[in-house]
Amino acid sequence: MKIKEGFILRKIDNTGVVVPVGDAVQNFEGMIILNETGIFLWERLLNDAEASDLASSLTSEYGVDAETAERDVNAFLRKVRGAGLLAEQTRSRDTQHRK
Repeated sequence: MKIKEGFILRKIDNTGVVVPVGDAVQNFEGMIILNETGIFLWERLLNDAEASDLASSLTSEYGVDAETAERDVNAFLRKVRGAGLLAEQTRSRDTQHRK
């Protein structure tokens, strides 16, 4: 999964504001405010990443235990998914098993 095109992150100190651009301006209502951890996860979702990758990155960067990282990642993903900001990508089995 990754962040959909049409959304950018603006940083002010340790706070991030997600801003729609282009066509997304017409379809997005509201505002998403991110803390430092949310900014960290957002930046990893600019490229394709799975929840487990995000949790591992969070554990490495902030030294939190795996359970806390997984809980925080899931809460973050619910937030951005609920706002319609994620492009879900599924990997086909054929692609995964090619040699």
